[in-house]
Amino acid sequence: MSELSPEQTDRVIALAMDLAREGRTTELLEFVDHGLPVDVVDSDQNSLLMLAAYHAHAETVQALVERGADVDQRNVRDQSPVAGAMFKGADDVVAVLVEAGADLDAGTPTARAAAEMFGRSHLLP
Repeated sequence: MSELSPEQTDRVIALAMDLAREGRTTELLEFVDHGLPVDVVDSDQNSLLMLAAYHAHAETVQALVERGADVDQRNVRDQSPVAGAMFKGADDVVAVLVEAGADLDAGTPTARAAAEMFGRSHLLP
């Protein structure tokens, strides 16, 4: 991405964030496979994985994990992807992140606290 201007880089990141939010895995992976860092973040420090997890896209989450995404990377509000998925009730996303080793005690609130708050303790190992 070093050949792009700062404005072009910002546009690429914004587009990738939208693809993650929408669960458009194939298109998103084209960006990652061509040099976009898998742990790139937006202005709120949301990673591609965070947005895919929060919007309940298990396939996208799995693909990002397979490409080395940090499953514990938190945003500016200290939220983790697994806690976001827990909050949204995205059982399949929680399962992918737990399998990938996500820290259930990281962030605010933690995934364990979110599970307790929203009656989803059954999702915890």
